[in-house]
Amino acid sequence: MKKVVIATDSFKGSLSSLEAGDALRCGLLSVWKDARVKVVAVADGGEGTAEVLVASCRGEWREVECSDPLGRRIVARYGLCGTTAVMDVAAAAGYTLLSPEERNPMVASSRGVGELIATALRSGAESVCIGVGGSATCDGGAGLLQGLGYELLDRDGRVIRGCGESLLRIESICSDRAVAIDGRVKVLADVDNPLCGERGAARVFAPQKGATPEQVEMLERGLRHFAEVVERHFGRPMSEVEGAGAAGGIGGTLYALGATIVRGAEAVVEAVGLERELQDADLVITGEGRIDSQTTMGKVASEVLRVGRKVGVDVVAVGGSVVRCHEVDECGFAAIYVATPADMTLREALRKEVATANLQRIGAEIARKWS
Repeated sequence: MKKVVIATDSFKGSLSSLEAGDALRCGLLSVWKDARVKVVAVADGGEGTAEVLVASCRGEWREVECSDPLGRRIVARYGLCGTTAVMDVAAAAGYTLLSPEERNPMVASSRGVGELIATALRSGAESVCIGVGGSATCDGGAGLLQGLGYELLDRDGRVIRGCGESLLRIESICSDRAVAIDGRVKVLADVDNPLCGERGAARVFAPQKGATPEQVEMLERGLRHFAEVVERHFGRPMSEVEGAGAAGGIGGTLYALGATIVRGAEAVVEAVGLERELQDADLVITGEGRIDSQTTMGKVASEVLRVGRKVGVDVVAVGGSVVRCHEVDECGFAAIYVATPADMTLREALRKEVATANLQRIGAEIARKWS
């Protein structure tokens, strides 16, 4: 009896990690009817990370009111695993909280994220673990500071709103009524980008959030200026730290406040005990919505591959789409499968029922190949 472990990231826009795993499982069992198939939910610090961690520790959810990226009051949730609050930036500052017409990193704020953290700590949580992917913001965490109770002041001492377009006007920070996080926050980063520069938050991610080329350069200048203000106030450098550019700079400001930044996929894979599950496996299947050169840079699929190679089991990758390149071809997957037919549009492929059927078909194809 063969044992197969399925550990995929979510297929963003269509399926969660568990839904993708269940679809592959159904396809496998249609061919390998007597196989033992274990689906393990995993994530890399992006949207859905909190859900994976809460499920793995059998935690509970808390609902709280906070600000969305445009300042509207919404109900978001965070998980509680023992004395650790587990949350996603995307719950309060997520890209998916806004309609396409509303997406503008010049005005979007991360204030709600600070409010979530402050609420969790005030409610008795001893620590916070936060996944920082999927934000609609590029405010360097300025809004987050306000959500924690810090005041952002211009040169005349007036309080201003923390968002992308105000970064160049922030000259000082007031801490009188702030919630100190000290070393109680762990940041699970889905990218290792620094705050500024060619690989920074503005130039790499702001265009994906709706910024024009002119706005990208304004945000770049604003992030550099804001980093100087933050470093001067808190005394901890943030600009060049790996992961500082995550979530539009939220990673960097949390680091300046005393948080630690770790690779999200590595932390989640360890938390769910994937290595233990792979000890007696005959095959491992991983995947994500798009497999490309970024897959090898600490994403879920590359982390599952690392653990699989450590225990000596073949790892197969499945992508909604696949961009073949040297990094992908040489990283060590036993095989790579494309779930979406070449003649299918992206809009059609993202429909949940279609994505499910595509992964079921690939699951059956893998079983036939590997039997």
